[in-house]
Amino acid sequence: MIRPFLVIATALAASLGAAGGAFAADFDFVPALLAQSPTVFRGTYYGSYLNLFKFVPVVLIYLLWAWTTDWVEHDTKELNNVKFATWNSVVFFSGILGLVLMFAIPIYPLTLPLLIVSWLAPVLAYSYVRNQTVPDDQKVLTPYHIGEVVNGLLLKLGMRPLFNRDVSSVDRAGPPITFIGKSAGAGKEDPDRIARAEESRSFMAAKELVYDAALRRATDIHLEPTPEQLSVRYRIDGILHAAEPFDRPTGDAVINVFKVLSAMDISEKRKPQDGSFGAKLQGRDLDFRVATSGSKAGEKLVMRILDNSGSITKLEDLGMRPKLVEQVRALVTQPHGMFLCCGPTGSGKSTTLYASLREIDRYQRNIITVEDPIEYHLDNITQMEVNTKAGQTFAGSLRSILRQDPDVIMIGEIRDQETATIACQAANTGHMVFSTVHSNDAVTALIRILDLGVEPSMLSSALTAVLGQRLVRLLCETCKEPYKPKPEFLKKANIPADKIEVFYRRPENPEQVCPQCGGTGYFGRTGIYELLVITEPIREMLRENPSLQKIKAEARKNGMMLLQDDGLRQVIQGRTSIEELLRVVK
Repeated sequence: MIRPFLVIATALAASLGAAGGAFAADFDFVPALLAQSPTVFRGTYYGSYLNLFKFVPVVLIYLLWAWTTDWVEHDTKELNNVKFATWNSVVFFSGILGLVLMFAIPIYPLTLPLLIVSWLAPVLAYSYVRNQTVPDDQKVLTPYHIGEVVNGLLLKLGMRPLFNRDVSSVDRAGPPITFIGKSAGAGKEDPDRIARAEESRSFMAAKELVYDAALRRATDIHLEPTPEQLSVRYRIDGILHAAEPFDRPTGDAVINVFKVLSAMDISEKRKPQDGSFGAKLQGRDLDFRVATSGSKAGEKLVMRILDNSGSITKLEDLGMRPKLVEQVRALVTQPHGMFLCCGPTGSGKSTTLYASLREIDRYQRNIITVEDPIEYHLDNITQMEVNTKAGQTFAGSLRSILRQDPDVIMIGEIRDQETATIACQAANTGHMVFSTVHSNDAVTALIRILDLGVEPSMLSSALTAVLGQRLVRLLCETCKEPYKPKPEFLKKANIPADKIEVFYRRPENPEQVCPQCGGTGYFGRTGIYELLVITEPIREMLRENPSLQKIKAEARKNGMMLLQDDGLRQVIQGRTSIEELLRVVK
């Protein structure tokens, strides 16, 4: 409470000290004052006068310093992850330093820049630090924020905004996102889609919806109709979260905007349709895979958001323990064989395969993929997309690939007997084959392939390894809280109680919403894995009489760590919680 008054008093004292020269003829003490502070005066004796060109900038800088000091005080109180005492002290005492320099150095051309630096440097430093901890729409001193401030001032003065809406640049009349009438790598852009979508009165609502979803790190947007409204839900870190709904007329118009952008038929509301479009958001290239379907209440739309800027990672970034990284790297760089990733939908299988492809020399080996759809684009790799409407299937594409002298083949998913058989044949004839399969764990994936109709002898000779995986949410580093686990649980999990001091969990009773995670307690996801390497004993079991229990027992004997064990490793390290692990692995 004292500091704002002190700031104002200091600024006024500086102003009065500077203005003292205007009354030099009336006060005997002025000569001494002028001798000490001559920076804004023509001379230092009786008769000196005030130089307004020097005086006004000094007063303005101190008023700005008083305002920014007050702003930093309130802003640090609202942000839990920014140190209140540190930044308040830095910003406040930097202004005091500028005051001292102004009186100590009687050279105005030198004093004014020092005064500006002493005020501006800590403010810029604080803005940079706090911008790292808040969503994009709350950042300050960014081009978008500055444009909004300028537009607001011009509107208050009754003038037109300086930054008008321009599709080719950042839209100052709305969120800084620009739609593109195509997906990344999909060929020629179609500007007519954007022009027709902009004609809708709900175009801005559609932009705000996508922008909000991107800021909240959503991977999917669900628009679900009810008789009264259109519900909106975001999938964030694998969990659906409700957002602000639309009324039905606005919601139906928003769906039509996305259908136009995706080149769909807006008159058809019962039959399923799918399409795609792109967007640019603050240097990021986004792809949107759109699918619609009819329901009793109306048309439902789901959009998958693919971020092309940083989604393809290395094996080390997927959450694998170092030993597992080395094992996987050795397996995927073999000259031939078949490497499978298994897990339910949304468990990160495709991301793992893309990371595996990055381990291979793409310049000396011919790598071809067939996907449905192509999620991420890689350089120096031939990527093909399945198109069932045009008769292009996984099996048909795979046959054509084998005639193109491939070294490595990646199949988006093994769904049928024909695809599984051709993949095994390719692995047995000197190719390295990557693919995914839907199953609960690595051992079950073997039975899944056999159930598709592949001969056990063919599978046993082709398969190299199966990687089972799940994605678990990471605890928010800002708001996670420690607790002492129960001894009974540690005993059941076979964890030495003397080696575990605390586990971590999301806040049970948060006092206020965390700005980092939005109150969910989790921020981001990582993988947990189990690797089944096909050894000779396991190959013999596959050829003779495949048994889940025997294969699992043999794999455990060879040191395979199960999903639950790898998840406990993440819990012990404080990266995730027991509740999250039990939700994912049951």
